[in-house]
Amino acid sequence: MAMVNITINGRSISVPDGITILKAARQAGIDIPTLCDHPALAPVGGCRMCVVELEGLRTLQTACTYPVSEGIVVQTESPRVLSARKLVIDMLFSERNHFCMYCEASGNCELQSMGYRLDVDHWVYPTYTKPFPLDATHKYLFMDHNRCILCGRCVRGCGDRVANHTLGLRDRGTSSMIHADANLRWGESTCISCGTCLQVCPTGAISEKRCAFMGRDEETNHIKSTCDRCSVGCGIEIVTRGGNVLRIRGDWDGAVNGGLLCKLGRFEPLDETRRRITEPMLRRNGRLEPVGWKDALQALAKRLAKCMDGTAAGEIGVLASSHTTNEAFYLLERLFRRELQATNIGLLNKVTMKPFGGREGSLADIETGDLILVAGADPVNDQPVSSYFVKRAFDKGTRIILVDDDAGNGLGPFATMNLGIAEIDQAVAVAERAEHPIILYGSRLAGKAAEALKRLNDKATCIALEPGANTRGAEAFGFDRELDPSGVKFLYVVLGEQEWTEQDLLGRIDRKAFLAVQAGFTSPLTEQRADLVLPAAIWSERSGSLTNTEGRILQLRGAVDPAGGAKADWEILCLLADRLGRPLGSSLDEISSSAALAVHEMQNRERRNPHGKN
Repeated sequence: MAMVNITINGRSISVPDGITILKAARQAGIDIPTLCDHPALAPVGGCRMCVVELEGLRTLQTACTYPVSEGIVVQTESPRVLSARKLVIDMLFSERNHFCMYCEASGNCELQSMGYRLDVDHWVYPTYTKPFPLDATHKYLFMDHNRCILCGRCVRGCGDRVANHTLGLRDRGTSSMIHADANLRWGESTCISCGTCLQVCPTGAISEKRCAFMGRDEETNHIKSTCDRCSVGCGIEIVTRGGNVLRIRGDWDGAVNGGLLCKLGRFEPLDETRRRITEPMLRRNGRLEPVGWKDALQALAKRLAKCMDGTAAGEIGVLASSHTTNEAFYLLERLFRRELQATNIGLLNKVTMKPFGGREGSLADIETGDLILVAGADPVNDQPVSSYFVKRAFDKGTRIILVDDDAGNGLGPFATMNLGIAEIDQAVAVAERAEHPIILYGSRLAGKAAEALKRLNDKATCIALEPGANTRGAEAFGFDRELDPSGVKFLYVVLGEQEWTEQDLLGRIDRKAFLAVQAGFTSPLTEQRADLVLPAAIWSERSGSLTNTEGRILQLRGAVDPAGGAKADWEILCLLADRLGRPLGSSLDEISSSAALAVHEMQNRERRNPHGKN
């Protein structure tokens, strides 16, 4: 990239040609104030707070939109610039109800911080006394129009980043307001509860109901981790105070999601109504009774040792959720398959399909194609953040072909062709004429339909949308098939915090079989059937790693201590191995390194054999 020489506040600097003055100043460590600008959004120059003076130009220019060129001379703090900014901030404070002491965002508000920076200590202009409405019809959020500065961040976040286009601007002048879907109540609109508007709002206009007034940023801790609700693997920040989780934010530095989240990852983990399991429980005389960890592990080891004595390998079963970490999968494989010679090992979720040979891509590649073929997957409902990439491509004119038998597929309204899986040949014929087709495929694609996609191997970029959070990690350790329940006499289930929906499977297991379950919440499995229940740490309490749908190994970091006597899955398995006299290690770092190596080895095998069968 060509470089140009410019001068800012008397300093000569060299910056890439064409970037904005704002970016150039930030690269040089020069702070220019902004309100409507946000790193994740395209600049619009609406708030006028970033105005600067350019030598030779009569009017002030917005630094967030003005591109640099060779030799320009910029002043960011001249008397004229400071006077203009002071006028803007005085007008903003006068327009609506910005009495900070009553606002939920006090202490976290960019308008408030700007007022302090520009020495605002009184209202220069009379305040506008007309009351604006407060919309609290949304399940998770409320919008207080009295706090809104009309910066448009929420509108751009909803439209440009999430491509949902729910929010817009209505009316004019002092009556201007943010509205949803042509003035519907927010709770009745097409809002998908992704929370992007909440995270980009610079004031208290949009707030979260659950944690309003519960802590300013300076009073909270922020721990970066990974969302485990689906296989996308979004980067998150877990915000805590006093050992409690207050809220979840998107990590703007997240490699996969770039700060965007969905309802599943931002709000639903904090809207949990199931009862936690906080202590081991052993079934005696038909009832689960609390026991200590020592007694629980002793009972488990005793029963497992008894079951191993003369038992065929297929009679010991292991069933794991795809929410299980790489570390726990690694330990399960070592303990049960290698040490105890168990062969009946299965994945609780649908088994993922194998690659069919096209170039494996990332979610970021979705917007680079001229045609997107979605086969056997519903990203809108199952991996919502991945659907943002698809819908942004749609907004730019990219054609979408949907191949699925589910009439309720969320991408249906966006598709130029809606076909059943049996009609996939029609979709492939159209995709063959595209210059750069992108294929998104899911677990409902198999057999001849998957074979049909091999015709696109030479030109398509293929992206698997795995059905579970860590299906890619599960595959690396041999958890790539369903459990065979016939003949099982001992079943070890790592359920974590996943809901139990496999009642049919449970009915095919011998009632006399011993069933041990690691789980974070109660379920029909733990309450009605389990002989031993071990309390497992949940998403905010556990550390380790997941392998997302792109094959990235992403880190989980515990933000709070496990509730009661709960322990991480890897720790429980290490304790069990020790009790059996087959120690597997006690350091998470050591186990994580070994698990990561196994995942990389699997990925290397896939690259060497990209045309593996489904």
